Amino acid sequence: MSMRNFCTTAELAADLGKPDLGIVDGSWHLPNSGRRGAIEFPLGHIPGAVYFDIDTIADSDSGLPHMLPKPDLLAREMTALGLGDGMRFVVYDALGLFAAARVWWTLRAYGAADVRILVGGLTQWIVEGRPLETGEAHPTPRTFTPRLDDKVVASLDEVKAALASGSAQVVDARPADRFRGETAEPRPGLRSGHMPGSLNLPFSEVVEHGRLKAPEALAAIFAAHGVDLARPIITTCGSGVSAAILALAVEEAGGRIEGLYDGSWAEWGGREDCPVATGAA
Repeated sequence: MSMRNFCTTAELAADLGKPDLGIVDGSWHLPNSGRRGAIEFPLGHIPGAVYFDIDTIADSDSGLPHMLPKPDLLAREMTALGLGDGMRFVVYDALGLFAAARVWWTLRAYGAADVRILVGGLTQWIVEGRPLETGEAHPTPRTFTPRLDDKVVASLDEVKAALASGSAQVVDARPADRFRGETAEPRPGLRSGHMPGSLNLPFSEVVEHGRLKAPEALAAIFAAHGVDLARPIITTCGSGVSAAILALAVEEAGGRIEGLYDGSWAEWGGREDCPVATGAA
């Protein structure tokens, strides 16, 4: 794994308390899981961490779940969390590798130069017997200046254009049964199926024991699913969370991301002007 994107527990433990380090708990769970990251955070987190809630640090005007926040909102929230300009960030989550990738992508989209994901996440940290902190975080505010790179975000129109022209491969991270339309979507009101012309690579295939698989294994998995790493790729999923895991996997495997479709199936599946296909790709 690229150390540009990952940090080991030993490395993080050695850096605890350094003023230029921002430790970010990005834990988020599916609505039907019965778990909430915001509730679990004060019960035990890595010392010095702050909680980044993708449901509240989001564009609530869109009507879609945890959409990329507007610049002014992100600036306020990051400042309040004590995550400022010039800092390096380590992001983790309670599942090893799930929502941490979404926070990684968000910070990278807004110009943060040094953002890494903790290998194995909070689970690995606990297994190794490393210290935990309880209670709410009380960070010292630091100024964060957002610099959005529009190229990392794919809009609905851009996805439609890519599908129509073949200019980029649209790769869906949802489970295969949802992609084929055999299982109802967990969010009410959404049609079942996939975007005509898109490919399916369930994110669970690139993650093993809460860690991203090795680059060579990732390359083989992409090839097995008909994804050409030499061509541009747009990732999508149910609501933009596991699409970030695929974006991370593409980068680790040596491919190039054209963008992450932020609206994902929460947008596409809820619009009558967006065609839906069922069955295999």
